[in-house]
Amino acid sequence: MRRHSEHHRGNRSGWLRAAVLGANDGLVSTASLVVGVAAASGSHGSVLVAAVAGLVAGAMSMAAGEFVSVHSQADTEESDLARESAELQKDPAAERRELAAIYVRRGLDLSLATEVAEQLMRHDALGAHARDELGISDTSSPRPVQAALASAGSFTGGAAMPLVVAALAPPGALLYWASGTTLVFLALMGAIAAGIGGANVLKGALRVAFWGALALAVTAGAGALFGTVV
Repeated sequence: MRRHSEHHRGNRSGWLRAAVLGANDGLVSTASLVVGVAAASGSHGSVLVAAVAGLVAGAMSMAAGEFVSVHSQADTEESDLARESAELQKDPAAERRELAAIYVRRGLDLSLATEVAEQLMRHDALGAHARDELGISDTSSPRPVQAALASAGSFTGGAAMPLVVAALAPPGALLYWASGTTLVFLALMGAIAAGIGGANVLKGALRVAFWGALALAVTAGAGALFGTVV
């Protein structure tokens, strides 16, 4: 049979979300540190130290948080699969009826659903129940180490941008350089993510830039207030 070729973007949602979240978090949090310390009249050295500390701490935090959360998901799935395996050994007929009922709810008539359930269970009973009853598949299986490395890497990539700007920008204009370049980076990031996902590029750019600008404004205000008080 000739395979009908279609291009869908749904398979990108998982890694795209993680990459955009990590890079956006790295960019916004580190740029906010730079802007906040600069607004508090901190020295150029203080700004650089804050940016480096934010990059390292943020990357480690992202990696640890992602590893723990994804590992928890993996533990839950393993527990569900072990329970399902025990139920299949205990009462395979009941599990076959349960699988057939799932296919009936999806639109098959009872006889066809029963036949499909029997054939799939004959081929891979646990795999059929994992996929159609529990919603677990190989493509969506959690990978804690991969998730941790990807999150740390994307965060570092995003945080490196304001760090480089802080290192190269004139100390007297650091606040403006950091704010302006961060908004440009955020808009580009939002546009690229929207383009990859097949969404409206302009809306994606404006959405990300707006929330980044809000974060920068609040942090700059807090830094200016703190610098005045101290």
